[in-house]
Amino acid sequence: MTVNYPKFREWLTLKGYSSATVKTVVEQIVTFLAWVEDENIPEPSLVSYNDLMGYVQSCQARGVSQKTIAHYVSDVRKFYAFLISEGILKENPAAFIKPRGIKRRVYYTTLSPDELQQLYRQYPVDIACEPGKNIPPQERNILSRRRNKVIVSLLVNQGLRVEEIKALRVQDLQLREGRMTVHSQRRTAERVLELESYQVYELMDYLGVVRKPFIEASGPSDRLFLQWKKGEYFYGVTGMMLAHLRKINAAVRNFDQIRASVITHWVKIYNLRKAQYMAGHRYISSTEDYKQQVLDELQSDVKKFHPL
Repeated sequence: MTVNYPKFREWLTLKGYSSATVKTVVEQIVTFLAWVEDENIPEPSLVSYNDLMGYVQSCQARGVSQKTIAHYVSDVRKFYAFLISEGILKENPAAFIKPRGIKRRVYYTTLSPDELQQLYRQYPVDIACEPGKNIPPQERNILSRRRNKVIVSLLVNQGLRVEEIKALRVQDLQLREGRMTVHSQRRTAERVLELESYQVYELMDYLGVVRKPFIEASGPSDRLFLQWKKGEYFYGVTGMMLAHLRKINAAVRNFDQIRASVITHWVKIYNLRKAQYMAGHRYISSTEDYKQQVLDELQSDVKKFHPL
């Protein structure tokens, strides 16, 4: 069997992987197929589960770390998923291979739902009360903060990533239905999320009042959140937001922590599949990591309040 690498690259790209990831995966598959040939396996489609366990063992014998082996297996799993999509195979031999001994991802100290809502409620909009902050033009600064407060509501309620917020378009809002569509990004899947009632009001006010001066200054655009003078460096906006959020709660570290806090709360109150959908996780294993976070927090509380 001859591997159609251009088609494999195209398949990976359509799955949403970056060009750098596509390059890495293809390079690893070339190495894997060289191993297949060295093992005298006639063709990749004949590789079995036991063969792949032998591949894992060969990596271990070479001193490859478990974490790296997990990446190798993930790449092989993608390759066989591609072969299935091509009708060459019916089952993925790498589907149930998960190297042991990998250190679980450590999450940040999570913020409670009340602390998350506090970030929104106390986000500073009126700069008149801040000595030394009368920066001209003051009106633009106030409008920027009003925009930023709407963004904070999406962080603490929908747990969106910064890149997802940047990519939002006006047409992604369905305010009459109280919903919004979040389109797929490199690391997350598309989903439709419910809006809180106060968010509907805030978004209507933002669209009707706050966003218009941005349009006048920057020109027509369907992007939901705009910057002055057609600014494209959205992370400059979020950098200022983070400084404001840390003044409200010194425990805030970054936006990933806020998202992790939201997802952890979801895992507590919803089933894993619903939490997976709301978080935009492509794989249930990503959501399961947050379930472990919840268990760790419960264990910590037990030790704190019931040391015996």
